[in-house]
Amino acid sequence: MIWNLLKTVLFKLDPEEAHYASMRFFKFGLSIPFVSNWLKSSFKTDNSQKVELSGIRFCNKVGLAAGFDKDGKWLNELEVLGFGHVEVGTVTPIPQEGNPKPRLFRLIQDESIINRMGFNNEGADALAKRIKSFRKQNPNSSLVIGGNIGKNKTTEQEKAIDDYLYCFKVLFDCVNYFVINVSSPNTPGLRTLQDKKPLSELLSAVQMLNYSYPQPKAVFLKIAPDLSNEQLNDVLEVVTENKLTGIIATNTTISRPSSLQSAKYLISESGGLSGKILAERSQEILKYIRTANKDLILISVGGIMSGAEAAARINSGADLVQIYSGMIYRGPWLCKEIAETLISPREMNKD
Repeated sequence: MIWNLLKTVLFKLDPEEAHYASMRFFKFGLSIPFVSNWLKSSFKTDNSQKVELSGIRFCNKVGLAAGFDKDGKWLNELEVLGFGHVEVGTVTPIPQEGNPKPRLFRLIQDESIINRMGFNNEGADALAKRIKSFRKQNPNSSLVIGGNIGKNKTTEQEKAIDDYLYCFKVLFDCVNYFVINVSSPNTPGLRTLQDKKPLSELLSAVQMLNYSYPQPKAVFLKIAPDLSNEQLNDVLEVVTENKLTGIIATNTTISRPSSLQSAKYLISESGGLSGKILAERSQEILKYIRTANKDLILISVGGIMSGAEAAARINSGADLVQIYSGMIYRGPWLCKEIAETLISPREMNKD
């Protein structure tokens, strides 16, 4: 009821403005003692579904996908919402403004979103400083933080690896795991890094740096939903050869399914499509990867709009789930709903 009212107000704003306004409003609410107590109680999540993966302890299986908090500005607020992990970024070596506005569009009828943000962020060094500050101020926090890294738009393709290695070095001491993002459709040429040869070269360089540290980090690859089975096989081969921890499936799609119902002028906007419309394809890719490889840690993201959908992903082989668009359409209590669904065996077996 509360969210329906807030959504009515927020949906009158430009999507990008609404994003920042809602988080500023939430942060302000947490600064008022009696309001803060009510909010924390409202979002308090039963974290009895703790899980340890690759040496990382997650207080629950629900995470926030990259792109929501690119610069790590709302880590405290996101922990209050109940997330077991938050993926910050995508971050690049130097700050960049991203693509021209408008660059974020709601497909309300489809509970989906098109974005062409273009890795707008304040740079890896600023992000590292902010995470370290959060860690220092919240020594008892159990929030797992993942660092999603990419390349600057102006970086030449043959020097892309250098960008990933720079971000990796800068963030190494403050994140729990890394995500190599080669699947965003909004940075020219980025998706060519998913091809077998350049992907192998990139992951090999990252892992060489990773294993130069006494305690290497978990490293995931985030893939696009537009890959064919043949391309997925190539990705799996490269990921296995380079001993990555796992795969995050999936990023946004450049396709425009015929089932979309929103206005044609919205559907025709360029950028990556996410939200409910992506659920079926993300589920398909998850099942394909899990069937092909039983050992990789898989994080499923894309179209998860309910506890039941999240449970279906876990039953299909996901170790963790992430949400983003679902928060926009179903509200900030979605994290709690999913976390509590996943601790109920009866709910887990519905699908």
